[in-house]
Amino acid sequence: MDPTDRETACFEAGVKFGALYHQFAGTPVSADNADSLEAAIEESIENQPGCTDVSVDIHTDELETTRGYTELTGEYMDVTLRIEYADCIVHAEMGMEDGYPLMRVVDVVEE
Repeated sequence: MDPTDRETACFEAGVKFGALYHQFAGTPVSADNADSLEAAIEESIENQPGCTDVSVDIHTDELETTRGYTELTGEYMDVTLRIEYADCIVHAEMGMEDGYPLMRVVDVVEE
């Protein structure tokens, strides 16, 4: 049985989150470079097929450490994605929930 367009669009959102998290987790980040890192993540993920919008918000107020930087993890960022596949638009987000960076589909619109 072939996946539906809706299922494929949701799968693509998961692919984008997997690439984003595993490509950028561990990147050194500070309040001084957070803006450029946000832009780099957004531009990188938007290159992938079907991804029409990415928004990354790194919590600079939480990055203060004795070293002046820390490693980027899910606890320091919120992410939203918009995926378009066939007649489906998927909105997905990543944010902390119960101490875990939860990635989820918020809604799917079929046009």
